[in-house]
Amino acid sequence: MPRPDFPKTIFEFQKWFPDEESCMRFLIQSRWPEGFVCPHCGYNEAYWKEKRNLLQCKKCGYQVSPTAGTVMHRSRMPLDKWFQAAYQVTTSTPGKSALQFQRQVGLQRYETAFTMLHKLRAAMVRTDRDRLTGLIEADETYIGGEREGKPGRGAEGKVIVAGVVEVRNTGKGTAANRIRLMVIPDVTQRTLNEFIRHNVVTGSTIRTDDWVGYNRLSENGYQHIVSPDELIHIHRVFSNLKTWLLGTHHGAVRKQHLQAYLNEYTFRFNRRNTPMAAFQTVLGLAKERMGPTYHGLYGIAKGQKAYVHPANPIKGT
Repeated sequence: MPRPDFPKTIFEFQKWFPDEESCMRFLIQSRWPEGFVCPHCGYNEAYWKEKRNLLQCKKCGYQVSPTAGTVMHRSRMPLDKWFQAAYQVTTSTPGKSALQFQRQVGLQRYETAFTMLHKLRAAMVRTDRDRLTGLIEADETYIGGEREGKPGRGAEGKVIVAGVVEVRNTGKGTAANRIRLMVIPDVTQRTLNEFIRHNVVTGSTIRTDDWVGYNRLSENGYQHIVSPDELIHIHRVFSNLKTWLLGTHHGAVRKQHLQAYLNEYTFRFNRRNTPMAAFQTVLGLAKERMGPTYHGLYGIAKGQKAYVHPANPIKGT
């Protein structure tokens, strides 16, 4: 039996997942599309323990939760709320801010919405994802508010984001395919080369501007082309990223959380032609990633009281 299909419209979503039970069925079928297999003994039959929402192996008695290992595990939030969060984040073109999600889902606390969305963002990244290949454009940009000091590389008080975009030939011209974005500490040769090595297949052709940080790409196995005027696609990616941060999140992204937002932007950009399928992808990836806790996100000890206003922009951090 294949993994279950995904809802194509908001009306299908509401029909498919009206309650907790329907979400649980979908989750079980997604995790065991060929039928349940006990992770302890390999037996393929189980009892359903309704009061505890557990599957118990009929042979060895081992119990397993369908949410184990997912961002939903041990959460007090109902599954239908999680499903709504995943669907809204992946299918809404501009994405969702925590404040928007809190209002639309009817959550009492902003912190709950914030944590849920960040857990889903953590599930969007695969550590074993394929590197980009072919013709690549590479550059860096600076995210943050205006500060006095020199502009461009070396600007103070801003966060540096490195980016690469895979360029494909459409027959009628070129277009951006996949992207990778990462917060980096500086624009030194070592940092930029390390970023490219982790994200681009050796032997690919990399187009950059004339910054000295890219000078040793040829020595590292890449075909390097210096052509600042041709960095069309990566500049467009950066421009759209900044518009998204200002539009959807109103610039209220803390420096410590920026990478999570870059991950979300990358995830949705790379799946922009199949946004409905991305909902299913998030749930599939989620089973391998627990995601951060609220206290981990804010860097405070459990039990310590803290108030963080949602509108705290990068320029103030």
